[in-house]
Amino acid sequence: MSEILTAEHFRPHLGTPFHAAGWPHPLMLHEIEMHNTRRGAGLSRDAFTLIFHGTRGEVLSEGMHVVEAEGGGRFELYIIPIHTMERDRQDYQAVFN
Repeated sequence: MSEILTAEHFRPHLGTPFHAAGWPHPLMLHEIEMHNTRRGAGLSRDAFTLIFHGTRGEVLSEGMHVVEAEGGGRFELYIIPIHTMERDRQDYQAVFN
């Protein structure tokens, strides 16, 4: 996708599994966190973070991943594993600023 991605591209996929190319475990889009930034000053979008829940155990490596939302939507995202206190899952984030 060559257009600038915004939170609106992902809202229809909240609660939807995403599948990363070559990764056997789905990532569930759990939350879209909006950041308090102003679009002025040369910003082309409002900053936001996608939070995904994944299965515990193996961890998807940090980096660029092509992911597809179940039911449609293909995106190239820089995904970062993040620490969680939950024992039943691994969380990930993709930050857009």
